[in-house]
Amino acid sequence: MFTAILDTSVLWPSLQRDFLLSLAVEQCYRPLWSSAILDELVVHEARKLVRAGLTEDDAELRAERLIATMSRAFDDALVTGWEPLEGSYELPDPDDEHVVAAAAKGGAEVIVTSNLKDFPDTKLPEPIRVLSPQQFAYDTVRQHVTPACRAVISICRRSGRKGPELTADDVLGVLRNRYGMVDAVEVLSSAPGLRSFLV
Repeated sequence: MFTAILDTSVLWPSLQRDFLLSLAVEQCYRPLWSSAILDELVVHEARKLVRAGLTEDDAELRAERLIATMSRAFDDALVTGWEPLEGSYELPDPDDEHVVAAAAKGGAEVIVTSNLKDFPDTKLPEPIRVLSPQQFAYDTVRQHVTPACRAVISICRRSGRKGPELTADDVLGVLRNRYGMVDAVEVLSSAPGLRSFLV
């Protein structure tokens, strides 16, 4: 199965994370991450929750709970033993070395990140490529249209548990307008498997 390492930058935006991981649940690809990526995610998620009004303690607890949920759902996603490779790639930002090290150790074909400039192709070991979440979503949806429709529908069905229930239109609107996944949304909007859910 196609394997991609998900950088922290694509995991902390909530609905984007939900969509990318829902695609993985539907077997469109296999996600990978490292302890360093998850540690960064806890920090960024907690900060986001504090800005939303939670206390620091509650925010950290919720962030830790998110990591636990992700780890249970994808119990083969954690890459270990990447540490000896860190520092081998001469990236523009040494703090990003751990991502490439985990990708190489885990056998990932792609690094999905919002920080493309921090991962120049000339510094990546073959066959690893770097893709934006928008390009990755489009490539994945285009190749797996029906499972991608199921991913959107599952997000809608889960949404009512913690807040207002989302329609497929709501989900696609956020993916397009907030996260810039214009091409992926265009494919989904015209897919027969999702049309009946569009309001």
